[in-house]
Amino acid sequence: MGTTDPDPAFFVQTFSVVGFDQERVQEWARRYVNSVCQRLQGLAAQRTAAVAVRLEKVLEAFSSERVATQHFASLTGYGHGDQAREVVDRVFARVLGAQKAAVRLQFVSGTHAIAAALFGVLRPGDQLLSVTGQPYDTLEEVIGLRGSGQGSIAEFGISYQQLPLTAEGCVDIPALEIALEVPRRMVFIQRSCGYSWRPSLSIAAIGELCARIHASQPECVCFVDNCYGELVEEREPPEVGADLIAGSLIKNLGGTIVPTGGYVAGRADLVEQACCRLTAPGIGSEGGIGFDLYRLVLQGLFLAPQMVAEALIGADLVAGVFDALGFAVKPALGAHRGDLIQAVQLGNPEALKVVCRAFQACSPVGAYLDPVPAAMPGYASDLVMAGGTFIDGSTSEFSADAPLRPPYNLYVQGGTHRTHVELALIRALVALVRAGLLDLPQTG
Repeated sequence: MGTTDPDPAFFVQTFSVVGFDQERVQEWARRYVNSVCQRLQGLAAQRTAAVAVRLEKVLEAFSSERVATQHFASLTGYGHGDQAREVVDRVFARVLGAQKAAVRLQFVSGTHAIAAALFGVLRPGDQLLSVTGQPYDTLEEVIGLRGSGQGSIAEFGISYQQLPLTAEGCVDIPALEIALEVPRRMVFIQRSCGYSWRPSLSIAAIGELCARIHASQPECVCFVDNCYGELVEEREPPEVGADLIAGSLIKNLGGTIVPTGGYVAGRADLVEQACCRLTAPGIGSEGGIGFDLYRLVLQGLFLAPQMVAEALIGADLVAGVFDALGFAVKPALGAHRGDLIQAVQLGNPEALKVVCRAFQACSPVGAYLDPVPAAMPGYASDLVMAGGTFIDGSTSEFSADAPLRPPYNLYVQGGTHRTHVELALIRALVALVRAGLLDLPQTG
């Protein structure tokens, strides 16, 4: 791969004279992506250097809890007194800065873990307030914003209110102050942007929100949806005042190798209440086995700091490539990142499909598949998804997806190593040019 920036005259010769030429367009794409990589070397070095801090935290947790090979095996049946499960919980609690954690393969997704926390903590008559606007699509039916008759929290008499974000995509603090004049049992904070065109929340911002909420209502539970955000910053939400968090093991903390599962962490009593919803009252966190998969859970956590850093470097590259081509991106290149997600506003449903097909074709699994928009359980809109991942649905591996609705934003996440992202971007640029969807520089 060359190291020089693309020459505009290269476009004229290739496209104005000889038409589409696969070999020459691919050479341009390689040179162009490589030039962005060169410009981002300093930022990539910062991401790599930050791995040490996160990894030291993980290693200290392993050492303090005396993790050994006997903790790779689990019991059978009820799992009562499973020492491996208990060690895993304590290790994750240390890494997340929580009093207690419950790491369970019985959680089928991050949404499931969040739902267990909501149903476990909230009671009929309680008030739930979302301060980050509309929640992620898969939570809408849990809350009762869509669907009926499935047992949403609304059907159990739990009231819900959400505060719209400001025009800049930030929490509306004056509106929050007014909302806190009403007693709230729980305030919900979504750390990640999800499918919203907004910045993801920083740990500092989460800490400020929790402090403000607790100052007004000390007994109110600050609950953070931590999906996509783990290990992106040095601290986690429980370390800055969050009472409860939840997330998925096939995202950041699984290190790309954990086959399924999720976690809840935070105050010990709240974690136990969530576990009572996962299992049953009286059983709570004392039940459930690990199917002899705890080695993967622990090894995934060990790998997670490096995998998160690679995904962040990949996200920076996606932002740099599309920004220079004139597409709106969020976060902007060099802006603070609170999660792994990079959004690109493609503005065209065909462009969404083309990019997703290109990413799928560059996947290690199912590269021959053609991602087409389709309905997916829990989502309001049809989705187009590219994710040829070893763990089905793993967004810690490189993937991209988008709800097929204006303004047709593509959400890219994950990546086990930056080179994979580079190759996928090259393929996507060639595909966009072939489809006539990429405006090319012209000389005068």
